Formats: sequence, C-alpha cells, structure tokens
Amino acid sequence: MSTRLGIGFIGSGFVTGFHLQSLVAVRDADAVAITSPTRAHAEAAAAAAKQLGVGTPAVHGSVSELVSDPAVDAVWICCPNDTRVAVVEELVDAVSRDAELVGVACEKPLGRNVAEAKRLVELIEPTGLLHGYLENQLFSPALMRGKEVVWRRAVPATGRPYLARAAEEHSGPHMPWFWSGERQGGGVLNDMLCHSYEAGRFLLTGPDEDRNALTVIDVNAQIASLKWSRKEYAELLREQTGGVADYAHTPSEDFARSSVTLHAPGGERLLVEATTSWAFVGPGLRLRMELLGPEYSMQVDTLSSELQVFLSRNVTGSEGEDLVEKQNAEQGLMPIVPDEPASYGYVEENRHMVRAFLDGRSPSETWHDGLAVTEVLMASYMSAEQGRTVALPEPALETFVPAVARGTWQP
Repeated sequence: MSTRLGIGFIGSGFVTGFHLQSLVAVRDADAVAITSPTRAHAEAAAAAAKQLGVGTPAVHGSVSELVSDPAVDAVWICCPNDTRVAVVEELVDAVSRDAELVGVACEKPLGRNVAEAKRLVELIEPTGLLHGYLENQLFSPALMRGKEVVWRRAVPATGRPYLARAAEEHSGPHMPWFWSGERQGGGVLNDMLCHSYEAGRFLLTGPDEDRNALTVIDVNAQIASLKWSRKEYAELLREQTGGVADYAHTPSEDFARSSVTLHAPGGERLLVEATTSWAFVGPGLRLRMELLGPEYSMQVDTLSSELQVFLSRNVTGSEGEDLVEKQNAEQGLMPIVPDEPASYGYVEENRHMVRAFLDGRSPSETWHDGLAVTEVLMASYMSAEQGRTVALPEPALETFVPAVARGTWQP
C-alpha cells in the first residue's frame, strides 16, 4: 500500500469544496479524480484542486470510470442525497469487476430514511471495504479539545456528563435541491440535525467507550415552517430556486428540535437536546454546543470568533461569503472564522479518515454510525408527525418515510 491516499470525489458541489480546501493541511492524501453529472462542475472542482495544490484530478464521466481509475485508492461520496443508493450500487458493481479500492467515505446523512441507510450498509459490508461516515462537526478542534479536557479532568472526579446541547442555524441552503423534501429526504431536520445529534452523542460518550456504548431509549421532536412558508418568503424562495422550491404548496420544515433520551453503560440517564434552523438571521452560520455534568460545563460558539472586523456604511461591495459561511451582511461588526475548513472539522476529519484507510483500520465513524443517526432522525420525524414520544426500537421505522419527503406535510 502506498504511503499516500489517492481520493476520488463523487460530486463537485459545496461540500466537495470544503474537502478540497481541507486537504491543504492533510499531508498524505491527494485529490486524484472527480466525477459529477455536470462535467463543467467537475472541471471547475478539478481546477480548484489544482489551484490549491492538493492534486490534479482527472475528470471522469461516470462512477464506474472513477472507481476503476488506478490512481483512486478511496472514494469520498459527496453527491445529492437522492443519488446515494444508485451511486453505491454502481461503485460496488465496479469493485466486483476487479476495481481496487481501500475504503469509501460518505457524507451525511447516510440515507434519506432508514431503508436507504440500511441498503447502503448491506451493499458495502460484503465488499470488505473500509467505510467512514463523514460527520465533520465531531472533528472540530474546539469540540475535540473540550471533550478531552472534561473527560480527563472533571469526569473522574465528579462523574460522567448527563446533558449535551447542540444547535446549527443559518439562513438556508445554497443549492435548490436541498430545499426539496423529496430529493433531500426532508427539511432542516434531515439536513442538519444529523450534525447536532451526533455531536451531542459524541460528547456524552467516553473516550474509551465504543461509539455504540449509549443506548437510545426514546425521542421527542417538533418541526415547523416558521419563515419560508410565509407568503413573501415563499415567493422569494421560489424565485431564487428557479421554481424548485414551492413552499406555498409543498413546504419543508425550516425549524426542528429533538430531545433524545439515552442510557449509559452504567444505566445513567442522559439527554441530547438538538436544535436546527434555516430561519436564523445573523452574521452567518452559527454552531453552538454545550456539555453539562455534575460539577462542570463546556461550550462552543463559532460566531464568538477570535477575529472581528467592523465595516462602516461607507464600505460597500458585492454580496458573498468571504467572511463566514452563510454570510448575511457585508457591513457592521462582523465575526470572521479565520480557517473555516479547520474550525468546522473538515481538516481533522479527513486526516483521520485518510490515516485509517492507509493503516487498514476502521475509522471511528462508520456507516453503522450513519445508520444509527438516520434511525434517530426518522424517529424525530415520526414523533413530530404523530405528536408523541417514540420509544426505540420502533419496527415501523423500517419503512417510514416522513410526510415532508412525500410532499404531503403542511405546517
């Protein structure tokens, strides 16, 4: 096995851009191939990789062609949610015809529902390939350092933490397909609560415990469309997405909260409170995490940045995201995240995945974790739809598809 990992990217959109930027700080990997349904987009991503100095990726016309490229050692799946099953089926077929890979990493969420997530696990397991679940927030330096300090200094003295809170909020997704309940699998709950729940579960799990050490007992959730189904904003969204998102008739939720009860190996009762929103108006993307225990607490807030810039009303310019992801203003007192790929966890995530694949060992987050997260997401949708707390395991989740994803939900 080489001492460097050649990565092939399936998908060339927003998240692939973050992965490419993060590879600048990953010393033992190169972007060697990219495929996308729109060749021009793949070529633009390849040009960006070359400019960053992280590789000169070949542009391929199909998943099979990319997987069969001898330079590709591992694949990062970064394509839209509704294409994941077909992509993995094509990948597995190529592997069965002697294409050589070491591992496959897949962006969140693993599937639009439990059935899809299970299908992906069933497809990948017989291949013997290593598989990683790309959940970047678990690898953010602030979260990792905070957890390390709490579990090393506070937990041995006073006991394990019992409550994790996590929130991700911004003004809405970049691409039209994210707003589509059918294509994306839901709204903000499916898109972002996967981050918040898994961050909370990570904080509550001891550093020496397996990722599945905590047992989910029940889930209670709520969803709402607070902003984007209002008449004026529904019309604005329809215009911005070229008619793809018609929230006057088929809305997705732009707010979601879920309270998840878990039991620790010793029987202690633990809680994860996760909140997400596409209706947050502020400088930009806000990630907040808290961990509470008997005699301690920790908190992370990405908008409490070490760098701020004030721009008066006389400083004008075009709209953009040059200060912070999901930027909402170009004037006033603005926080700047100096290194977003690092702060949001992409650098450490990719270091971990690359090193695990090169060493021939399973990453700390696998597709089994992605499936476990999907089960909680679907239990959250079920709870919100039925107005009840859902106890797990719940057999009905095997075939459950949220009303938002079916286009029948009304706020």
